[in-house]
Amino acid sequence: QVQLVESGGGSVQAGGSLRLSCAVSGDTGSNYYMGWFRQAPGKEREGVADISPGGSSTSTAGSLKGRFTISRDNAKNIVYLQMNSLEPEDTAMYYCAADRVRFGLLPRYRYWGQGTQVTVSS
Repeated sequence: QVQLVESGGGSVQAGGSLRLSCAVSGDTGSNYYMGWFRQAPGKEREGVADISPGGSSTSTAGSLKGRFTISRDNAKNIVYLQMNSLEPEDTAMYYCAADRVRFGLLPRYRYWGQGTQVTVSS
């Protein structure tokens, strides 16, 4: 059973940066495709970025390219989401997810963390 724990969220002013972390336990992280998702109040969960088990392949939602970057450190079993030039519209709960099957930016992953809140003020 894989457990995922997100951290790094918080409150930041527009234009600022945050780096989210997702710690993987219960299995070797490098066995899994990983994704970051976000959900704002009243909105559907949307895919932010995903990364292959070895880290060589990533994808980022079109509207977030150039500002958000996903990466992973398999030696530490941690996946990161670097978020730059944050905007109030980025305010949401951010979740990481894991699966042995690649779902990309679709929210069909088997394992999910509890989320970390990101709030961006103007």
